[in-house]
Amino acid sequence: MVVQLLLFGITKDIIGKSPFSFEIQGENTAGNLLKQLIKQYPTLKELNSIAIAVNGNYSNESTIVAAGDEIALIPPVSGG
Repeated sequence: MVVQLLLFGITKDIIGKSPFSFEIQGENTAGNLLKQLIKQYPTLKELNSIAIAVNGNYSNESTIVAAGDEIALIPPVSGG
């Protein structure tokens, strides 16, 4: 199943492009998607946290994703 990823900040720097189509293998959850992305892009593992939004709504790892969903990876934000 193919989903569309929107990447921001360092996640875009690590993966290199946004938007980005990604094929999920196996379980169609946001958590599985993140595990597969980390396997393909190990530098993502170094981030303290990555928030996931599915179709504009913040989600958790058990959120089901469907073909054509737009998924945003939102890295930790800091500033003053």
